[in-house]
Amino acid sequence: MPSTRLVTLLGATVRQQRHLRELSQRQLAALAGVSQAAVARIERGERAPTIPVLERMLAAMDVQLTVGVEPLDTHLDARMDALAARPIAERIAELDLDRLLDRLNDLPQVLTGSTAALLQGAPVPVEALEIAVRWQDSKVLTRWLERNYGQRWNARWGEFGGVWLEPEEPGEHRWSTRYGEIRATMCDELPETIEVRHGDRSYQVVPLVELELTEPRAADLLRRYRDRQSASDG
Repeated sequence: MPSTRLVTLLGATVRQQRHLRELSQRQLAALAGVSQAAVARIERGERAPTIPVLERMLAAMDVQLTVGVEPLDTHLDARMDALAARPIAERIAELDLDRLLDRLNDLPQVLTGSTAALLQGAPVPVEALEIAVRWQDSKVLTRWLERNYGQRWNARWGEFGGVWLEPEEPGEHRWSTRYGEIRATMCDELPETIEVRHGDRSYQVVPLVELELTEPRAADLLRRYRDRQSASDG
């Protein structure tokens, strides 16, 4: 299975270069001799491009791939530093978070994971909307996914699709939808939350202290950032 980080990084690079040249996905696909659907999946990090395909796509934009090595997680530190310098409102808009939450208004859920950490000011990368959903509401979630072209993450294939949508079925609780990716923590009862406001909107989020106890990935990111802040202050 391809490295999720590397696939995401390659997709983001292709998307950034395409935007810089004001090309549509369809235009880039035509120039590179691939389908528009392939470009979309590569940019979303849902498909690992082969080297020849990647080289054609980049060459169509007058750039080329270079390969290097760096100490593990150096890229993560740099990304978190860059996120710390950006306004939260800008990051919310970039993720199109409000639109996705508006579409989920019939599903009882609260924000957790890196999404909740972002809304509380933590400069952590957010790859998908992370929500907590009760098991008793799983059928509501399934119906929503069916209406919105949901595809579940298939760990065996390293891509979305080819497995049952229902949360009760074995597999990661991770889906791609027409509005973006969703990752769910299924639970018997929704966790306690606090309310945070940005602009004229309020969000119910799991507090940072609770995230560090219950969400391993978010906890690792928060500790990493706090440790680096302490080192720089010292």
